[in-house]
Amino acid sequence: MTYRVRLTRSAAEDLERLYDFILERDERDWALAERALQAIRDGIDTLKTSPFTCRKAQPNVPFLRELVIAFGHSGYVALFEIELDETVTILAVRHQREDDFH
Repeated sequence: MTYRVRLTRSAAEDLERLYDFILERDERDWALAERALQAIRDGIDTLKTSPFTCRKAQPNVPFLRELVIAFGHSGYVALFEIELDETVTILAVRHQREDDFH
């Protein structure tokens, strides 16, 4: 089974925020920002075929899950929902060192 993956507006804004955060630290480090964004995209692509392999975000909610995306010494976490119509909706993306989803 193949799932369609889509991002909410808020998740798309998260990607932009994470990209900008890298550039704010060093505006010349656009290559790092691009690699980070690509790592997130590659991770999200895995949800097309195996969204149920990701950990549950809440124990009693089987369709709300988190994808851990490795990057450097830490990485990112994408919060997503598996919907009945074979759609995966990315709700939010954060850096692993952030306190919680925005």
